[in-house]
Formats: sequence, C-alpha cells, structure tokens
Amino acid sequence: MPFAEADGTRLYFEETGEGEPLLFVHEFAGDHRSWEPQLQFFSRRFRCVAYNARGYPPSDVPRDANDYDQARQADDIAAVMDHLAIGSAHVVGLSMGAFATLHFGLRHPARARSLFLASIGSGAPKGAARDVFIKEAHAAADILDTRGWDGMSDALSHGPTRIQLKEKSPRAWNLFKAHLEEHSAEGSALTLRGYQAARPSLNDLEDALRALEVPAMVAVGDEDAPCIDASVWLKRVLPSSGLWIAPRTGHCMNLEEPADFNARVLDFITAVDQGRWRPLPGVSASSSFGDVLGEES
Repeated sequence: MPFAEADGTRLYFEETGEGEPLLFVHEFAGDHRSWEPQLQFFSRRFRCVAYNARGYPPSDVPRDANDYDQARQADDIAAVMDHLAIGSAHVVGLSMGAFATLHFGLRHPARARSLFLASIGSGAPKGAARDVFIKEAHAAADILDTRGWDGMSDALSHGPTRIQLKEKSPRAWNLFKAHLEEHSAEGSALTLRGYQAARPSLNDLEDALRALEVPAMVAVGDEDAPCIDASVWLKRVLPSSGLWIAPRTGHCMNLEEPADFNARVLDFITAVDQGRWRPLPGVSASSSFGDVLGEES
C-alpha cells in the first residue's frame, strides 16, 4: 500500500492519471473512495490524488485528539504533496475536507493553484448554532466510543442533508453507507473531538481570508441548510472567489450530482490555468441606481 508520512503519521493515498496535479480531500463521513466519480472523470487529463485523512484506515489512527487539529489536517495535504514531489496543485475538498483545503490555502498559498470548497460551513459561524454543533460533535464521539458505528451509520446517512443521495441514487447511497460502516470508530471519535469540535470559527479568520488571493470556488447544495449562510459569507469575504449553489442538492454533492460537480470543477480549474479567473471589482452595498446617481452627483 502507498503511504505518505506526516509528522510520523502514515497517510494512505491512491493516485491515477497524468497531467496537472489535482488533489481530493474527503469529508467526515467519507474517505478516498468517496471521490470515485471524480477520479474516473478527471484522471483522463489530470494527475489525481485522493488520500485518507488521519484516523481513517488504512491511514494511521493517532491516539491523541490533539493530533487531529485543524493545522495538522491542512499540513497533511502538503505532506502528501511532498511525498509525491508535487510543488503546487488544484485542491478539491468537501465538508471537513473543505475546511482542510481552505486552511491549506491560508498556510501554504504558494502551493495552492486553486481551492474548490464544497459543502463547507457546518458549525462555522459564531453563535448558538456553533455551540450546538460542538455539543453534538462531542456527544457523537461518546456514542462512537461505546457503540462504534452500530446504529450511528444509519442515523447519519438518513440525516436531513444526506437523504437526498438515497432519493437520487440508492446504489450510490448504499455504497456510501457501507464504506462509512468500515471506518474506525476510534478514529472518527478522535476526529470529532480534535478537529470538528475544536476548529476555529470562520468568522475569526475574516482578516486572513480577505487577504487570501488564491482562486477559490465555493459550492453548496440548496438543501444543505447548515452550510448555505457560511458559503455565501465566504463568497463575500474571499477576494478571488465564485459561488455555485446546486439546486435540490444536499451535503454529498459530488455523489448526488457527479456530472454537474465535475463540470463545475473542470470549468473552474480550466479558467484558473488559462489566467481567466481574476478578482472582480468590489461589490457595492448600494443599488445600481445608487451607483449611477453617485456618479452623476
């Protein structure tokens, strides 16, 4: 099995295709296999890499929750790239992986050709919703410690932002659920405590995000309620970003709508590579009539 090493932790990865490097970073309920529809499509013209985060076998499962913090998750992307002698790459992340991708851009901007941030935002804004998210993350970790994925996988895969996958593609949903049940309960619990519940609010990063010049696309499903507001906020804050809202789509947008997802990623990274993705002038808070009147006065 191929492994990259990050601070003594082995990270399993798979690589396919040739060309410009394109890395995929999975969500909490997924692993490298979640990106199969993307790997099959993009490997025709890109060098594609997908890896399992720490805590997701066959990657190692460190026993200390502190080994799962946000900075390490971002630096793990760089470690995989170092192992493969990749200087810079387009990086695509979903949910938990999108947070890692965003922080990779903040910590290693010169190595990020672009950032595709899908389904990002759960528990990100400050306030009561974040407090609930943190409390639920710890409670879920406690259940995983005592019962493992027994029962938890069924509840998570039938959640209000994931049931859309079952409605659209029962086969894809069954595969998603089967892979979820193979995850390490210990690794998932540690990920919840050390990463999900402990990561900073996006609001705390506003100054750094406004200074981030790496091209970014923010993508969210219109039925992924916990992520919509944060995604719109990121579009307003990131200076070189776009926003795609996928209709009638939940959290697993790359599995729910693989053709649309792949097309959006391809259009985005093609525009970046051709130098056509440039920051647009700042958006005025006034109406268009106000702008005109301002010019006339």
